[in-house]
Amino acid sequence: MSAKIGPVRQAWYQWKALRLPWRKRFLVGIDLQGNTYWEFRLTRGDPDADPDARWRRIVHYPRSTHYSEVKVPPHWHQWLRYQRRHAPSLSEQAQDVVRQEQIKVLAAEADARWEAKPGYLDAPPGRGEKSQPVPPLDTGRTQPQERVAGESPAVSERYAEETQRASAVKEQDDPWKRAKPSAPGETWQPEAWTPPAARKR
Repeated sequence: MSAKIGPVRQAWYQWKALRLPWRKRFLVGIDLQGNTYWEFRLTRGDPDADPDARWRRIVHYPRSTHYSEVKVPPHWHQWLRYQRRHAPSLSEQAQDVVRQEQIKVLAAEADARWEAKPGYLDAPPGRGEKSQPVPPLDTGRTQPQERVAGESPAVSERYAEETQRASAVKEQDDPWKRAKPSAPGETWQPEAWTPPAARKR
C-alpha cells in the first residue's frame, strides 16, 4: 500500500519539514502507510546550549486508522528507538517491500521443492529388502529381541549375544561400579515401609 500525497499536502509537508529556529516540532518523513514521523523538543532555541533539551521522536497516523491497525515499518521503528540516526527514504521503504515479496516467492518455491521430495517414512519397503533390527536403548537391562520377518534364528541369536557382551563390557568399564564404598552410608538402601493402621478415637 503506497501513500498517495497530493500537491497541497506535499507542499504542507515541505513547509513543516523546514527547521526554523522558532519551531519546536519538525516533520522528518512519511511511510508507505501514510503515517508521519516527527522530531520535537520541549524548549525553543539552540539544543546544544541546554543539555536537557534533547530531540524526541514520535509517529502520527491518520485519524481514520484504528489503534489495532497501526503498523510501524521496521526501518521507522529503528528510527523511533534511536537505533538509527537518519530516517529512511521512500525509495528505501519501497525496496524493502520488493525484498519482502521476493522472499515470499522464494519461500514458496522452497516449500514446493520440499513437498516434492519423497518422504522416507511414506515410501513402502521393497520386497527384496530386509528391515534392519533396531538396537535397543541402553537402559541397563537386557531387552527381549524380536525376530524380523525373513531373518534366520542364528542371526538374531548372534545379535543378542553381541548386545549382551557389549553391555557386560560397559558394566565392567563403569567407574562408579568399580569404586569401592568409602563411607558406611554409601551402600544403604531404604526399606519398604508399610504404614500401621490408625487408632480409633
